[in-house]
Amino acid sequence: MDQTVLEKQMAELDRSEVKREFTGLLHYVVYAIAVLFMGFHLYTAYFGILGGMQQRIVHLGFVLVLTFLISPATRKSRRDRVAWYDLILVGLALASIWYVFKEDEELSFRVGITFQQDIVFGIIMVALILEANRRLSGLALPLITLGFIAYAFLGPYLPGVFYHVGFDVPRVVTIIYLTMDGIWGVPLYVSATYIVLFVLLAAFLHKSGAGQFFTDIAYGAFGRVRGGPAKVAIVASGFFGSFSGSAVANVVGTGTFTIPLMKRVGFRPQFAGAVEAVASTGGQFMPPIMASVAFVIAEIVGISYWDVAVAAAIPAFLYYLALFCMIDLEAAREGLKGVSGEDLPSVRKNFLRNGYLLIPIILLIYVLGVLQMTPMKAGLVTIAATLVVAMVRKEHRLNLQRFVEGLYNGATGTLMVGAACANIGIIVGVLMLTGFGYKLSNMLLELSGGNLFLLLLLTAIASLILGMGVPTLAAYLVLAIFVAPALENIGVPVLAGHLFIFYFGIISAITPPVALAAYAGAGLAGSDPWKTGWEASRLGLVAFILPFMFVYNPVMLMMGEPLEVLWATITGGIGVWTLAAALQGYVFGKLSILQRLVLLGVALMLIKPGLLTDGAGMILLSAIMGQHWYTTKKQKGIVGTASVQTGGSWEN
Repeated sequence: MDQTVLEKQMAELDRSEVKREFTGLLHYVVYAIAVLFMGFHLYTAYFGILGGMQQRIVHLGFVLVLTFLISPATRKSRRDRVAWYDLILVGLALASIWYVFKEDEELSFRVGITFQQDIVFGIIMVALILEANRRLSGLALPLITLGFIAYAFLGPYLPGVFYHVGFDVPRVVTIIYLTMDGIWGVPLYVSATYIVLFVLLAAFLHKSGAGQFFTDIAYGAFGRVRGGPAKVAIVASGFFGSFSGSAVANVVGTGTFTIPLMKRVGFRPQFAGAVEAVASTGGQFMPPIMASVAFVIAEIVGISYWDVAVAAAIPAFLYYLALFCMIDLEAAREGLKGVSGEDLPSVRKNFLRNGYLLIPIILLIYVLGVLQMTPMKAGLVTIAATLVVAMVRKEHRLNLQRFVEGLYNGATGTLMVGAACANIGIIVGVLMLTGFGYKLSNMLLELSGGNLFLLLLLTAIASLILGMGVPTLAAYLVLAIFVAPALENIGVPVLAGHLFIFYFGIISAITPPVALAAYAGAGLAGSDPWKTGWEASRLGLVAFILPFMFVYNPVMLMMGEPLEVLWATITGGIGVWTLAAALQGYVFGKLSILQRLVLLGVALMLIKPGLLTDGAGMILLSAIMGQHWYTTKKQKGIVGTASVQTGGSWEN
């Protein structure tokens, strides 16, 4: 890729992270709006959500108003004041929100009747949503959406499967703006009921010190072992990434701490940036929260949230185990050590002093998994528990200032997800109108000729392309509309199919040419973005393999007998270690090209569940490792003898 293209992508990434910093009256106004935003959601979570589309309308209204107040239009915009044109956008947002809120109860009585005001406010709303997404997450999603809007009008002029009869402006606006098939559909409903509460929970956990406690525990446990800081990055980023809706935001949040540590103990800058990118990306499919997408999958598939989280557990474990092994072998090959023991926090003392901060997370898992509480009620209960637990020690106590800051962080953390969900609603409306989603599924089936592997390969490629540069939740929703039906039509279990596209949509963040998480890591590490992107793809290779494996054998998704699941986990763990060895080219010493190729095949055999492949893989692995161990020891012995004869040392 041309360096100028990389620079443009990095500039867009940096611009999307810019936030205004107000002082004086504006500071208090923005904080007041954020507090009202979160207060509305806490109130409706306890007393019941508003009927019809009103809960979603109010939610989006807050999202748009806050976005135009705190996210400047360009990098060069003033950060200490609101531009006049942003105030106009705020006014237009309030007007279009008020109009549809007022008309909500009447819409069912005038189906098929469109007024001029509907068209005007509908066009304004679509334009505002596109602009909000441009400011919050870049151009990718707005450009895709504009393409679909154009498709709604240009259908009669397109060939083959792309043809449709075409629709006029009133018809398109009605679907997108005035029905639950468009902006106000399932994606925005999930954002306005479930996701907002878990974003707020993450903000309060951070303010209460739970995040720092978890990082200190990881640092104390792994900091002293070889490659320790990189292993700390895995644990910390996996924890924070599960709550985060953005791999890029997670890289920026935890990478400022982990990447300098990795570089300090000797890891190459591009390797350090890639480790953080891969670890942060994996957090998006790490239970229990899975970046809140677990709730959306459950809603679409029609199963409980807990079923989704349980199914995702083994693949997530194997993903992080593979990364852990890659880091360990890299450190062994380069002779890297951990951090000095006196520089590390004590795990025991931290647990004794601050272990109670984990109570809200344990409670969350209990109320969701055992009590089967709804996600909205579970989020509310866990938020309350976090506030109570934070009162135990003075340094963690949420006084009024920290409480308000938590509400503000929750509100601003919701903006990207809420805007993306509204944007996806526009795409859904066009698909409902034109039937293109059904056509695309049929096209994938025809191209694959009914062959499952070829269909999975085409689906993976489509998922990587459609997920590039798009926030996690938005990427999944686009893919659920476009490609999931094709997998279902060929007989793939519904949950396995949705997790398949979810994985590939997420790992587009570490897949060049638009590997935004890797580019963010490169920025923090001071390394070349292009090289860091390819390094991240290599470190995260297991994520390209696991989805194929769990589609072919859903036992990896806990769909089988307990012993089958346990055996699949054990052999899968050995398999990802073998994959790491093959990719790193090092175990006891340097591996030959032939040994690496054989180990790569063995890894695939072990990762794929099945007694035949597991048995053959274990035999081959034992043979290769035995031979490698023997030859390495023999070579070291020869070198040692030669050193003695020349007056050298056995350490040469």
